[in-house]
Amino acid sequence: MDYNLSPEQQALQQRVRKLAQEKLAPLAHEADEMDELHPGVTKALAQEGLFKYMVPKEYGGNGISVINVCIIREELSKVCGQADSTFAMQGLGSYSITLAGSEDLKRRYLPKVATGEAIAAFALTEPQAGSDVGSLQTTATLDGDHYVINGTKRYISQCGFASFYTTFLKTDPGAGTKGISAIVVDKGTPGLDTSKKVKLLAPHVNGEVLYRNVRVPKSQLLGAPGGGMRIALSTLDVFRTTVAAAVLGMAEAAYAAALKRAKERKAFGQPLADFQATQFKLAEMVTGIEAARHLIFWAAWLKDSGTAQVIQQASMAKLFATEMAQRVVDEALQIHGAAGLEKGSIIEKLYREVRQPRVYEGSTEILKIVIAREILKDK
Repeated sequence: MDYNLSPEQQALQQRVRKLAQEKLAPLAHEADEMDELHPGVTKALAQEGLFKYMVPKEYGGNGISVINVCIIREELSKVCGQADSTFAMQGLGSYSITLAGSEDLKRRYLPKVATGEAIAAFALTEPQAGSDVGSLQTTATLDGDHYVINGTKRYISQCGFASFYTTFLKTDPGAGTKGISAIVVDKGTPGLDTSKKVKLLAPHVNGEVLYRNVRVPKSQLLGAPGGGMRIALSTLDVFRTTVAAAVLGMAEAAYAAALKRAKERKAFGQPLADFQATQFKLAEMVTGIEAARHLIFWAAWLKDSGTAQVIQQASMAKLFATEMAQRVVDEALQIHGAAGLEKGSIIEKLYREVRQPRVYEGSTEILKIVIAREILKDK
């Protein structure tokens, strides 16, 4: 088993690390406290060509490799949360088109996603339907050559700034999950309202999308009617692992700050690092980080190697990594003491940011159910 990144992957890692430190770090304090897209962050990602890693080569991208996406997210999240989320959403919002879009839709949207000219959004969650996707209430009724969409989506990243919304809805409300379809809705379509923002614990470009008799050509449908659940699950099968990579970066940033603090801060005449209590914290932190790294890149390698589904492996990686990162950041704050509570400090920012990934793209509780079902389904 070769655990080393290839020379190309190592070069990508170094390139993103340099971008994060030189161009994103000066913007991070401002960008990570905004509920709007920071133009400097988006421009930096586009100029570096990172969005191309979310698009197949035939449509202007570099091809989609889960390992590459994990590498990029890990490095971005160490420095700038908005950079990570902006990068991730380009993939989450457009992958359904890559997976199930017509050739016309692929050529219309994907090249612009690759350059950053178009911003993508993934509209799945509703006020009464999060993990329980089958309970979504947004509908699309066929009227001639158009679908008429009505409903509400909530907690939608890039809301108000996205060029298009990959929207999951019911084209056959009586068919349960088999009646769910996916339709691409362009910004500015009459009846589409993206003006309402939703403020979260850690500032994030997020809001509510209202559909009021939104007419969309049926050619905007992804795949066949009723294929939306498969598309959504296949998309999460790719990007769930990358969420784990993002929180891995957060944990690494917290650990680095804690280690530095432990060596420099003195109490009772000696550095904090000389106390066994601190040493135990640091040992547990670094062990959790390394364990998460192996789970993450194993799941990513499996997917890139052609494994049809990595539901169990991706779910295990996200479950372990998000819970681990929460503990690491919390212990890092404890090592910092009151300084870790100061508004504007790296630990205070990470403490807010690390909480959200335990909820989205599969909550901790849902992931445990998914893993249990996978290990029991053949029994």
